[in-house]
Amino acid sequence: MSDKATLEINGEKHEFPLVKGTENEVAIDIKTLRGVTGGVTTIDPGYKNTGSCESAITFLDGEKGILRYRGYSIEELAEKADFLEVAYLLIFGELPTQEQLDKFHADIKKHSVIDDDVKKILDAFPKAAHPMGVLSSLTSALTAFNPSSVNVDSEEDMYNAIVRIMGKFPILVAWTMRKKKGLPLEYGSSSLGYVENILKMMFKHPGEDYEQNPILVNALDKLLILHADHEQNCSTSTVRIVGSSHAGLFASLSAGISALWGPLHGGANQAVLEMLEAIKEDGGDTKKYMAKAKDKADPFRLMGFGHRVYKNFDPRAKIIKVAADEVLGDLGIEDPILDIAKGLEKEALEDPYFVDRKLYPNVDFYSGIIYRGMDIPTEMFTVMFAMGRLPGWISQWREMRLRKEPIGRPRQLYIGETSRAFKAISKR
Repeated sequence: MSDKATLEINGEKHEFPLVKGTENEVAIDIKTLRGVTGGVTTIDPGYKNTGSCESAITFLDGEKGILRYRGYSIEELAEKADFLEVAYLLIFGELPTQEQLDKFHADIKKHSVIDDDVKKILDAFPKAAHPMGVLSSLTSALTAFNPSSVNVDSEEDMYNAIVRIMGKFPILVAWTMRKKKGLPLEYGSSSLGYVENILKMMFKHPGEDYEQNPILVNALDKLLILHADHEQNCSTSTVRIVGSSHAGLFASLSAGISALWGPLHGGANQAVLEMLEAIKEDGGDTKKYMAKAKDKADPFRLMGFGHRVYKNFDPRAKIIKVAADEVLGDLGIEDPILDIAKGLEKEALEDPYFVDRKLYPNVDFYSGIIYRGMDIPTEMFTVMFAMGRLPGWISQWREMRLRKEPIGRPRQLYIGETSRAFKAISKR
């Protein structure tokens, strides 16, 4: 294969170098395109064919169903590592030694307290406020309580900023849910692990000891690992492009949370449960809705099946399906919504229409089921997604700043009016 690509415009040929990644992906480097062609650009709505950066964090092959963090398969990480180990791996590039992991956890615990004035901000939100809006606002507000900017050339400054947000973010997540439920705000315990503390802060009731359920801890740990990073998706790209203006880490993360909020991105697991609720309200006939999903003339859309990136299967779904079965089996929940979900899953895995098109249940489908089983409110599902994605966002922001990437500034193809004269208001 040639190491150059040739583009011919108006009879003139221009050569551009080909760049190869470590997994043999090939990209055309068009940094000089406008300069050598006298202003020609590319147009690629949604950036489906445009690489915005070079990154060493996550490799994803949608055709083969491969997802790796820093070279490690998602299957092996979900089986052998815990969420804090994976967070360290994503952010710093290597799996931690026991000494490094212990220090990381200890330093995070030191920052697992929030300025009391943050409670006043939280109190100002009505209970009806969507938790993602609350979380985004509180994350942005942390900037006011930590006003000094991060010196990205200082390893110590960068590390301190990372452990600070890793310590405070689970508190914001838990408090957002407790606000929704009308429960008093809760802090974690220095004797508990990172994921155990998330559960305690979310679910402890006043006057009662909170007992950890190892099956729930394992399920949440795996969910957070599976959501920890996913290459240059909408929210991750947002974090990088906001950070490229040298906006701080907290502000960049807040922007990422807002991007994740949408139903086409992180809100997909919430959309799954809303779909299941609608099916229940209509009588709970899963066969009827599977038929509607196959009818191209029907506007009904089956949420939680198939994936815009994975064309074969979602490797994360295979892992979390096991945890979902364990959670529902252990808790012994009788819930018509979950019965409908199991019915849809069974039919999709057996129906030739879905099997032939590889429309398998994806990670959003199973994560929604688990969160429902754990008694997490539907509107909190995307907040839990953000909790998992936190180390991925941090690692992408850190990589972008350390690589000194230029400010993001996409081009456009103008299709508006050409030059015209101003008319006085009396003549319009």
